[in-house]
Amino acid sequence: MPVLTPPFSHQPLRLGFSIALQYDVAAPGADFIFNVQPAQTRQQHLVHERLTLNQAILPQAHMDSVSRSRYVRLQAWPGTLTLNYRAVVDLFHHQADPMELGEIPVMQLPPAVLGFLCPSRYCESDRLQALAMAQFGQVSPGYQRVVAIRDWVRTQLRFEANTSDSTTSACDSLNRGAGVCRDFAHVMIGLCRALNIPARFATGFDYGADPALGPPDFHAYVEVYVGHRWYLFDPSGTAIPMSFVRLATGRDASDAAFAMIFGSVTCYAPIIHVAPQPNAQGILVTPEHTWRALSTDGMASLAQ
Repeated sequence: MPVLTPPFSHQPLRLGFSIALQYDVAAPGADFIFNVQPAQTRQQHLVHERLTLNQAILPQAHMDSVSRSRYVRLQAWPGTLTLNYRAVVDLFHHQADPMELGEIPVMQLPPAVLGFLCPSRYCESDRLQALAMAQFGQVSPGYQRVVAIRDWVRTQLRFEANTSDSTTSACDSLNRGAGVCRDFAHVMIGLCRALNIPARFATGFDYGADPALGPPDFHAYVEVYVGHRWYLFDPSGTAIPMSFVRLATGRDASDAAFAMIFGSVTCYAPIIHVAPQPNAQGILVTPEHTWRALSTDGMASLAQ
């Protein structure tokens, strides 16, 4: 039997997950770029993985040198394409007292972080500046101000499926008052950037979500740069941040899709399973909500 331990005993959290994707590909075929493998960082270690395809095709793999995101590119034949991926990952969380994490002046930010101060396709921080200043301009700068932004987003949007599409931006979501996890993330990112706080879009899984929301799925969350690290935030409040396995990061959803498809294809809902496993020491660490600030990112640069 595995030994149970509190989540913050500095033991790594080991998560096993599987992803099954299925598509019907029309003639003459289609190209795919998948981003379903965990990023490889100093604090997110891949234990083992296996990727299989039903078609006899040779995929090409590469890793982005900055974000450490991993991609598989392939050209599928007409017919059914299935991708099955399994992996086990160890997460080594950096944890901090939120009261000790301040906002970093722009002149002191690492160069790799500066791009996450700017407006992007789905995060129109330039259009949100007046709102951000009115709501949060008088809040003391630091991690707690980011928490205030996260909590405000939860009060302004209701989680509702089929309320947005691939063109929906942060401003659109605020006007509609509803969205899914990616919309909550875009709004929070836009407001943070409007206050000169670097923020980026991240993808993982919705471990811990209420089953009433549906089966396990991919999940969008936010990483905000305070205290010289990227810290985890879940503005939708549907998942447990301690469980986030980072697949991709970017300016917004346009940089972090789990699949990009070029051709005529019918898509089916992904089938995802995620569960904690005993780590190398035989200790089962279970993800839990915590008041602590959590990061799975190294301190020195975006790449770590």
